[in-house]
Amino acid sequence: MNNKGFAFFVLMMIAIVFIVMALAFAPPLREFADTAMNASTDSSVGLNCTSPTLNKYDRANCLFVDYQMPFFVGFLIFAAGAIITARLIT
Repeated sequence: MNNKGFAFFVLMMIAIVFIVMALAFAPPLREFADTAMNASTDSSVGLNCTSPTLNKYDRANCLFVDYQMPFFVGFLIFAAGAIITARLIT
């Protein structure tokens, strides 16, 4: 096998690692977001995002926490797609 063929397989393995990382990080990130957005309890401090009396800064923080998981997982999957596409183009 020549160097280009070997490099293709190596980059495919790296891309698969990125996809597996995205799938592995999804449940813990979702749990973190749920804990952070819920009301405070004895064991955790939450934002209480369902409260109608939140000011605009707390509401923005709730939105940021809610959007972090799709952006992070999407970035990892995008990076894997970029690795695959870059290797297929060259």
